Amino acid sequence: MMKRLIATAMAMLAMAAQAPAQTAAKGPQWLDKAVFYQIYPSSFKDSDGNGIGDLQGIISKLDYIQSLGVNALWLNPVFESGWIDGGYDVIDFYKIDPRFGTNTDMVRLTTEAHKRGIKVCLDLVAGHTSDRCEWFRQSGTADRNSRYSDYYIWLDSISPREQELIRQRHASAHPSSDGRGLYVESPYPRARYYMKNYYESQPALNYGYAHPDPRHPWEQAVTAPGPQAVRREMRNVMAFWFDKGIDGFRVDMASSLVKNDNDRSAILALWQEMRRWKDQHYPECVLISEWGNPMLSIPAGFNIDFLLHFNRPGYPSLFFDKGTPYGERSKFEYSYFNRTGKGQIAEFIDNFTPCYNRARSANAFIAIPTANHDFQRPNVGTRNTVDQLKVAMTFFLTMPTIPFIYYGDEIGMKFIPDAPNVEGANERAGTRTPMQWEAGATAGFSTCTPDKLYLPVSTDGGRITVAAEEKDRASMLNFVRALISLRQQTPALGNTAAWALLSGKDKPYPMVYQRSLDGQVYVVALNPSEKAVKATIPTQGGRAKAVMVSGKARYNCKAAIDVLTLSPFSAAVFYIKR
Repeated sequence: MMKRLIATAMAMLAMAAQAPAQTAAKGPQWLDKAVFYQIYPSSFKDSDGNGIGDLQGIISKLDYIQSLGVNALWLNPVFESGWIDGGYDVIDFYKIDPRFGTNTDMVRLTTEAHKRGIKVCLDLVAGHTSDRCEWFRQSGTADRNSRYSDYYIWLDSISPREQELIRQRHASAHPSSDGRGLYVESPYPRARYYMKNYYESQPALNYGYAHPDPRHPWEQAVTAPGPQAVRREMRNVMAFWFDKGIDGFRVDMASSLVKNDNDRSAILALWQEMRRWKDQHYPECVLISEWGNPMLSIPAGFNIDFLLHFNRPGYPSLFFDKGTPYGERSKFEYSYFNRTGKGQIAEFIDNFTPCYNRARSANAFIAIPTANHDFQRPNVGTRNTVDQLKVAMTFFLTMPTIPFIYYGDEIGMKFIPDAPNVEGANERAGTRTPMQWEAGATAGFSTCTPDKLYLPVSTDGGRITVAAEEKDRASMLNFVRALISLRQQTPALGNTAAWALLSGKDKPYPMVYQRSLDGQVYVVALNPSEKAVKATIPTQGGRAKAVMVSGKARYNCKAAIDVLTLSPFSAAVFYIKR
């Protein structure tokens, strides 16, 4: 056992040492200034009055999106779906779901976005399909030699424990959206069971096993014909949409494709192969991973990976408070961006720093999203005022990452904790509510009656809407626009500029960091707490000029040190003139 552990550790060290050289090719230049806007299509804009958003709705709001200053979109799944898991149960990867429109509508959206200098990326659910997918139906036949026969993982026996989990799912209140267990009873002659990825309706695609057990004939090697055919199919899917003008894919659960791959060597090899193919045929397109660990995803060849709520620690310690749905999973009583000033930044800094260095050395990027379709928005719990949210947004838009703004966070939309469970969303429903365009019962999202809305809205009497905030110079919306403009016009605050923490991890309030490029230096200071705070940092060697302030902040330059003082709920960006 010990020899096996040592061998595995040696292999991982060798892989880590070799990885940067394998993935040092720079991605497309447009990533250097990319600011993304994420859209959950069912909830952005309804053009036909049925209460569900669609592609024509997005097209109608491209001018608004452009006005934010963003230059790239990521759309959650738009392919034909069974809608058991919010679009993540795909029936046909080559067809836009009728609820959103047609393939022609997607081409038009991409064309119109490109006219405005906006790239468009789609969601690739690479690990599974819907159980209504034709691939799965054909794979389930008794014919072991059909095109799709080995696209999935079929077996005739499972453990008593897995049998019990199947019984528990069937007895639950919502069996179709119960994620327990790995296997599902098969309705097809192929075998008694199939492997799923999450819900029963999501049969896992077969990318093979890194270390197949010869006693388990269903465990095929990654080099076997079936797993190799699945790889080719995913390349075909990407090529189909790249050829129609799509600029990239965010890959859902990118690290989970190969089974029994404890050291991740097989999944790294898979994505390195995909990256070489993409660079050869579509060099201006990008691959974005939902991996949550840039230390592995960047060597695997992804252009961007997220730091978010799983895998690599850090994000929850910043934003997830006890008393909020995702805060219940956090080991910290208070998040850093909690008003009490009792949070900490050590876990985030300790995890972000090596990931940032790895990405930078490999000409790749990290993304820290404001939120996404899977977890709560910044406006949740006691973090619910405009001044608090402006501090959080200053962080998101001044870090050395590619910003991903989740639709509605630019106006401070609320996470709605009691939103009804729609299409398998469960607690995630509260972050998928319709975009709030104007006052009214449906917030300008749709012409339908309120009872037909995809999910409810919560506008605070019309105050949290685009229309209201457009008119208010001090609004969240206009603050976000100003921050994005500052970032885009200031290379030293951009995606490729350097970053260094200036304040101490043991004294987290305020958090102070430096951004710099080609001799230009900026200092960012954040105080999300309800108390005035002060920091002493090494002198930056020049006079400080405030270029963006929310709240009140003062910067005193002294001989050997600089002193920053911030009022409650304040954020500031200073230019250091030398």
